[in-house]
Amino acid sequence: MINLGTIGDEVYSSFVRNAADARVVLLHASSRYRSVLISRLLGATDRHVFYYAMSADDITVSSFLSGLTHDLAEQVPAFGNHVNRIGFDNASYDDLAAALAQDINALSTEPLLLILDEFDQAEIADDLETFLEVLIDHLPPQCQLVINSRTLPRLPWIALIAQKKAILLRDSELIIRDFYQPPPEAEARVQVFGLGPGHVVLDNELITAWEGHLPRLLLFFALDRPVVTRSEICHAFWPEMNTDQAVNVFHVTKRRLHKALDPVGYDILIHDGNYYRINPALNIGYDVIDFVEALIEGRTGANKTARQNGWQRAVELYQHPFLQGHHETWISQRRAEYQSGYIEALSELARIRYNDKKPELALNLLQRATADDPMRQSVHRDIMRLYTELNRRSETAGHFQRISTDIRERGGEIEPETVTLYNELMAGT
Repeated sequence: MINLGTIGDEVYSSFVRNAADARVVLLHASSRYRSVLISRLLGATDRHVFYYAMSADDITVSSFLSGLTHDLAEQVPAFGNHVNRIGFDNASYDDLAAALAQDINALSTEPLLLILDEFDQAEIADDLETFLEVLIDHLPPQCQLVINSRTLPRLPWIALIAQKKAILLRDSELIIRDFYQPPPEAEARVQVFGLGPGHVVLDNELITAWEGHLPRLLLFFALDRPVVTRSEICHAFWPEMNTDQAVNVFHVTKRRLHKALDPVGYDILIHDGNYYRINPALNIGYDVIDFVEALIEGRTGANKTARQNGWQRAVELYQHPFLQGHHETWISQRRAEYQSGYIEALSELARIRYNDKKPELALNLLQRATADDPMRQSVHRDIMRLYTELNRRSETAGHFQRISTDIRERGGEIEPETVTLYNELMAGT
C-alpha cells in the first residue's frame, strides 16, 4: 500500500534540499506526486506561500496579470498596486516584471513561494512566455517561483539550469539530463555540437549540405526548448519581415533542414498541435546537454571527487562560446547564459585547487575566467585576494588599475565591493 504521508515527506525533503538556490522550480510533468508536494508546500510553516491556479483565460500578459493580481489581492489586499499603476497594455516586459517584482517583494521580506499551479491549463501566447522569462530575472531574492504542470512549459530550461536559475524535480529526483524527452533507447545517430561554431554529425559524418546557415541554426533553436511556435521562430529569425513573408521563408528553411538530414529517414522537426518540436523518434546527442549535466554534477555531487569531476568535465566540454561567430539576438543571449555556467565551473575548480593548497593553479583558473568574461568583478576580486596572499602586492595594484580602465572602457562601473577590497588589501587589513 502506498503511504502518501511517507511519500510526502520524501518529495518535500527533496524540494527543500535541491531547491535552495533556484529561482524557479518546475515540478516535472512526469512526476507522480506533484499534487502531494503542492499540498505540503501550502502547509509549510518556514516560509510564506502564495498560490495561483492558472486557467484557460491566462493566455496573454494582460490576462495573466489581471488574474494573478485579483487572486493574490484576496490574500493580501494591497497586492498589485505597482502593476496596476503602470497598466498592463503599454508597458515594456521589463517594466511590468519590475512592477510585479515590487508587489511580490511587498508580500514578505522572509522566504516566500509563489506557486503557479495547473500551468498547462493555459495555452500561453508568445508574449506571456517572454514575460515569464523576463520575470525570472526580476524576482526578489527571497522569492521562489514554483511551476506545477502536466506538460513542459516552453521555457528555455537548459539555459536556465546552466545559469543556476532553475531546477527540474521529478518527485524526489533531481533531473540532470533528458530534460525534454525520454532517454534514447539506442546510441545517438545524430551528434550536435553547439559549443563552438555549431556543427552536426550524422552517422559519424559531418553534415555540410545545409544550403545556407539558417537551416542549421533552426535545429539549434528547436533544441533550445521543449516546443516552439512558428511565430517564435519567425520573430527570432526574420523580425524585419511581415508575417506572410516570414512564414514562407520559414517553410523553405524547414525543408532545407529536413533535406540536410534526409538520411535519418524522417523529419527532424515535426508539427505537433500548435507547436514544432524535435522528433522524439530521433536520438540526438547534444554537447550543451552534456555541459549542463556536468554543471549539475558539480553542484550536487555526492562527494568532493564527484563535484570536482563535474566541474572539470564542464570546463573540458566548453571549448568555445555557443555558436561562435553568429550574432543573432537569441544566440547572443544563450551564449551569455552558457558562459555563466562556464565561469561558475572555473571559479569552483579554483576554489577546490585553493583548498588543496594549490593557489597558483587556482589563480590560473580565475585568470581563464576573466579572459572569457572581463566584466565579472567577483572573479577579479578573488584574483586580487590571491595575488596578495602570494605576496604579489604590486600585481594586486596593477590588476586593479587594469580592470578599472578596462571595465570603464566597456561601459561598466567599478563595483563598490571591488574598491573596498582593493583599499583593504593595500592597507594590509
